[in-house]
Order: sequence, then C-alpha cells, then structure tokens
Amino acid sequence: MPEVIFSGPAGRLEGRYHPPKKRNAPIAIILHPHPQFGGTMNNQIVYQLYYMFAERGFAVLRFNFRGVGRSQGTFDHGAGELSDAAAALDWVQTFNTDARACWIAGFSFGAWIGMQLLMRRPEVEGFISIAPPANLHDFSFLAPCPSSGLIIHGDQDKVVPIKDVQTLVDKLKTQKGIIIDQTVVAGANHFFDGQVDELLEHCAAYLDKRLGLVEQGIAQR
Repeated sequence: MPEVIFSGPAGRLEGRYHPPKKRNAPIAIILHPHPQFGGTMNNQIVYQLYYMFAERGFAVLRFNFRGVGRSQGTFDHGAGELSDAAAALDWVQTFNTDARACWIAGFSFGAWIGMQLLMRRPEVEGFISIAPPANLHDFSFLAPCPSSGLIIHGDQDKVVPIKDVQTLVDKLKTQKGIIIDQTVVAGANHFFDGQVDELLEHCAAYLDKRLGLVEQGIAQR
C-alpha cells in the first residue's frame, strides 16, 4: 500500500496506491465523504472498498481531497474536489496506459463527486455509489448517465432520506442503454454503523457479477 503524493490543481494531493499485478488491469478510484465533516481517505468504508478492488486485481487509488490530511489547498464546495478526482485518475492512468477500463466508487459526498467524474470520462464503465446525497446536491447532470452501476443505501439514513435516493434511482432507471442496480440495506444509517461488512458484501457481489460479464465479453455500459 504505497503512500503517494501527486500534483493536483490546488497543490500536492496525498494518496495510497495499490499497483496491479497485470499490465492491462482496470483502474479504480475511491472517493471519500465530506471533508468538512471528518471525511478522509482512511474512512472505514473507503479503506475497505480500496482493498475490495485491489483483491480483484485493479490498480487502485484512494486519496485525500484538497485541504484534508497532507493534501494542499482548501475545501471548494465540490468544484475543486471534482478537479482533484480528475487529476487522480490522470495520475493513475500515467502508470497504467494499457488499462482496459476504469471504475469509480464513492461514499456520500464522494459519491456525488464520482458521479460527476464519470460524466466527464468515457473510459469509466462502472460505478458504486454509496449513500449518494441526493437531497443535498444536484444530480440532474446525469442526463443521461453514461455507465451502469450500483446505488446502495440504508433505509434508516437520516442524513439522506431513502425517498430522495429512490427518486434518483427511479429517474436513472428510465434511461436506456444502462442498468442501474439498487440495494437497500435494512436497518442501516448513513454511516452503516455496525453494518459495514454487510455493505461490503453487497458491493463485492455486484463487482464480481460485473467482472464475470466482462470476462464473458458482454460487459454492460
């Protein structure tokens, strides 16, 4: 788990990078929760997602947005953080020029940033969006959403009520050419307290399903 420092739009960004074992391995970028509410790349869910992808052969990067940990800069209400995420993907791609695909996984604020990034990067073929803050941020940019993915949230989330996430999911499911999977974790709050293992089991099952489709040559887009 090498510690890395790479250049971002507002200065140096701190991250952890897991190199792949195979030359053409896919890339995964993991995005953390809101910086102003304690979100960092060491968040338990972000940490576990990082290893979930690494165990499946991905080149994986998790990093601190600007102003978090040793990352330079100051919080920029999403615009700068999106630029940070784009810079992070650029950095990983410089070491993995033969990567066949890219995935983005984000938790809460990180899910919002991740969904914006996939709109800008056609190489992103899959996403995992955990507790996307559909009541706090505008997701109307997903018109249309270019990639298939998983949206997963808890039914006891008091930060992002289930009805707001359901509205987002219902809207995305009307779009043609992609498949949006949805999982609702019973009893889970916004932070999946006491249910992180269950959350990761759902995420891993979804990723394995998608990777199986890729291996059969019928990957979803």
